Amino acid sequence: METSDFDYELPEELIAQTPLEPRDSSYLMVVDKNNKIYKHEHFYDIVDYLQAGDVLVWNNSKVFKARLHGTVMLDEKTAGVELPENQTDIILNTSKVEIFLVRPMENFGVWKVLAKPGKKLRLGMKVVFADDFFAEVITKESDGTFLVQFNDNDVEVRAKANKYGDVPLPPYIKTEKFDGLESRYQTVYAKTEGSVAAPTAGFHFTPELIKKLKDKGVEFAEITLHVGLGTFLPVKTEKMEDHKMHSEWVELTDKNAHIINNAKLEGRRVVAVGTTTVRTLEGIAQGLEGNVVTPWQGDINIFICPGFKFKIIDALITNFHLPKSTLLMLVSAFVGEREFTLECYNEAVKNNYRFFSFGDAMLIK
Repeated sequence: METSDFDYELPEELIAQTPLEPRDSSYLMVVDKNNKIYKHEHFYDIVDYLQAGDVLVWNNSKVFKARLHGTVMLDEKTAGVELPENQTDIILNTSKVEIFLVRPMENFGVWKVLAKPGKKLRLGMKVVFADDFFAEVITKESDGTFLVQFNDNDVEVRAKANKYGDVPLPPYIKTEKFDGLESRYQTVYAKTEGSVAAPTAGFHFTPELIKKLKDKGVEFAEITLHVGLGTFLPVKTEKMEDHKMHSEWVELTDKNAHIINNAKLEGRRVVAVGTTTVRTLEGIAQGLEGNVVTPWQGDINIFICPGFKFKIIDALITNFHLPKSTLLMLVSAFVGEREFTLECYNEAVKNNYRFFSFGDAMLIK
């Protein structure tokens, strides 16, 4: 299929710049994928569509402040000039750069990062964020990212990033900081730190709504997938099949695998909150016999597009995604028909739904 087959027209004013209050007041489009019908509700109405015995699975990953503002220190070596012997430690020049932490690598203190502007960085340059927080550029990757070396382990890097950095909002959110941003660009159930972008489908849940679902008999399970920037990047290849999917670190514990497997065995629905949950569970299940998952910790690399055979997920809660994105392709695969998926999106546009991270939601069943 062509990547352009997953394009649609979206007026810029429908890209949500701030979240609604309360969280569960957003619109909810309920999609019956088998009968090809949809209806308009509010997210708090989801209680009416989930039933006792359903297992709701969400991603408990927590966003950290991955956006850093640093100063590039240009010394004799990196500036490419020679100084007198007694002045070789003089800093010749400095320039500002924005560093976006993407993910830690296997070697101690090494992180993959994005830089803006990237042309300022060269091998050996030192980027200083604070007196006790800095990194050295060690290589530039073919995809335009950089590898940098910190003197801290992963936990310490995230702790210092949270101290000195900013919330890493997606580029389509142009709004400056607002009161409550740090808590609103986070799910209420987030606990395992590691994401540089939020699993946004879970934004709509409130503690009160969760209690109503538990009181109704809905069971809960969780996975951890640390969301990276690749999740939101548009597909740049003309052919959908030529796209190279990024890897993501995920964890499914024995306890949660047991909850999910029991539901599948007993014919109860597994309802995924967000595409990250879908990729985790379906990615784990692909190498197994039957509709089961197993405890897992490590990278998952799975591209879900139309024609994919789902083994675990029976219903999906998700936001409205960018044109020509892997997320829209995943949704189309779950709906079972690209044309009907785009019909739902066009209906959302006509009804002034709010799109993307702070936007409205769909329940596909």
